[in-house]
Amino acid sequence: MWTEQHRKIYQRVEKRYPSDMTDGEWVRLEPLIPPAKPGGRPRETNMREAINAILYLLRTGCPWRYLPREGFPPRSTVYNIFRNFQKAGTWDAIWERLHMDLREVMGREAIASAAIIDSRSLKSAEKGAVMTGLTGYDAGKKVKGRKIHALVDTQGLPMRIVIHSAGVQDRDGAAFVLDKIRNSFPWLELLWADSGYNAHQVDAAVAKVPSLRIEIVKRSDDMNGFVLLPRRWVVERTFSWFGRNRRLAKDWENLAATLQAFFALASIQIAIRRLAR
Repeated sequence: MWTEQHRKIYQRVEKRYPSDMTDGEWVRLEPLIPPAKPGGRPRETNMREAINAILYLLRTGCPWRYLPREGFPPRSTVYNIFRNFQKAGTWDAIWERLHMDLREVMGREAIASAAIIDSRSLKSAEKGAVMTGLTGYDAGKKVKGRKIHALVDTQGLPMRIVIHSAGVQDRDGAAFVLDKIRNSFPWLELLWADSGYNAHQVDAAVAKVPSLRIEIVKRSDDMNGFVLLPRRWVVERTFSWFGRNRRLAKDWENLAATLQAFFALASIQIAIRRLAR
């Protein structure tokens, strides 16, 4: 719930930018940042300022070359850190750790046993001559771009984000989300979904995961206007959280892996802010 106490926390009047991490947030994140590789020169980059620069870019949606020079490390240094962490899977690893920590703070088991699945199509921006795959047309939403397929826990915290073509229907994309899901979430038992997942393709994907069952939350035919449906609203709220970041309001990335890394960063920002309260 948004309170006056939260309002004071997020005003951050003492910070250079509202996206800058507080001391409490950095305390949560710093131990998860990989150390410099052994045998080379000592790390000279201020990692806190580098992460602040990446969060500034995520929040404002500005291009890399528009990153402010005052206070942040050089743009090329910040970009290299972002890309190296992306390629090494560091952003995902950090989020997995924070996800468990945050669930425990909220009084939940570290590993979720129930989840909600849904997707949202994201319109792709013009990318010149470099159109690198995974784009398609979502005939239902009339959107050309990529689809963000999300699996979230009952608190709305992302468990897995998969990026694929917007032309892939939800019933087919569910297989990508559930692929090897037991490796990360061994106790997942129940999956809630809307009627778009009521298909044999989804049943087949669920059947491959031992002890997992799916429950379709349907909208009654006699409902008029907006109706808050059980469980389904949770994942919609998660997409709203992501929408606070202008970098995620549209697909600006040539590579789907880059877009996925920004979703992981948005999740990390949510976690460290809550853990630092």
